[in-house]
Amino acid sequence: MLMAKERQEVADFGRKMSSQGLSKGTSGNLSVYNAEVGYMAISPSGMDYSATEAADVVVMTLDGEIVSGARKPSSEHALHAIFYKNKLGVRAVVHAHATFCTTFACLCMPLCAVHYEIASAGIYEVPCAEYATFGTPELAANAVKACGNGNAVLLASHGLVTCGSSLAAAFATAVSMEFVAEIQWRAMCVGKPVILSEKQMKGVFDCFRSYGQPK
Repeated sequence: MLMAKERQEVADFGRKMSSQGLSKGTSGNLSVYNAEVGYMAISPSGMDYSATEAADVVVMTLDGEIVSGARKPSSEHALHAIFYKNKLGVRAVVHAHATFCTTFACLCMPLCAVHYEIASAGIYEVPCAEYATFGTPELAANAVKACGNGNAVLLASHGLVTCGSSLAAAFATAVSMEFVAEIQWRAMCVGKPVILSEKQMKGVFDCFRSYGQPK
């Protein structure tokens, strides 16, 4: 099976995305890009993640041609492809309808440095892209433009997109952004959140470079 490893990853992380509440029902989508062959493996459209197997995952070119797979691919395949085309080193994309991130997306408000964990997105503030209909080239263009040099972006009245060097990295960023969004929402319910300064966040970015186990 072409890109068997990547297809299995998409199926496995799809179940994790659903079980961890990052997307409800069949919403959201994930992909992995193999730069050596120039194809991406992307989740199928409208399938329950608990029932999605590796064989259901679709392999496509970045221009939208199906290379392998009997299923209809995610309607957001252009959204995934544009990140691979425009962001060097990105090898996976997660698009989720996580509750708190989507709440701020519906307010067209960015995620701010209310908690240092926002640094996992590689930026001081996660912006919200301009609205466009789901599944359209306009949405894809708006998303990658707003994302800039970061690894996360909100989609107005829609949801969250994260990217990374692996599906594990992109997924971890999605989990972190939902945590930050929930903290921001809860803090706003009580009062006015204190936003960490750029100087304080620079210290966080420096610490993050040596965080975790050495590679």
